[in-house]
Amino acid sequence: MQVRIIAVGKIKERFLSEGIAEYEKRLLPYLKLSIMEIAEERRGVHASGGQEQLVKDREGERVLAAIPDRAYVVALDVRGKEVSSEALATRMHDWQLAGTNSIAVIIGGDLGLSDAVLARAALWLSLSPMTFTHQMARLILLEQLYRACRINSGEPYHK
Repeated sequence: MQVRIIAVGKIKERFLSEGIAEYEKRLLPYLKLSIMEIAEERRGVHASGGQEQLVKDREGERVLAAIPDRAYVVALDVRGKEVSSEALATRMHDWQLAGTNSIAVIIGGDLGLSDAVLARAALWLSLSPMTFTHQMARLILLEQLYRACRINSGEPYHK
């Protein structure tokens, strides 16, 4: 299975970069992973609601252009469905059984995702009812993908 994570913004904190690199390495035996960073749109500190919408729309255009053809699109969104690690593993297994070999997981910037990106997604997923930075969401997502792969391989994982 190929998983492309399309994320708005760069990872700036070293500790997050190191954690992301560790989970990228751990995922190598299980799936083909790629991470594409989309440039954040610049805006003023006190941007109006209209300016923020324009920022999301511009970032969204770049995100949509990065989605592979025929990919099953999962958008991380606070309004998305919350699932357990086991349920995520089951979904990934079901996608494989259905012949879905390309998954694109979208992580928006600090303003979230544009309506166009959300409309393109087949699934909206929430990592937690708590709020995380979009940089932390990338690390958490990778850990959960790794956990799901271990579950599906019948390997032990920490509960």
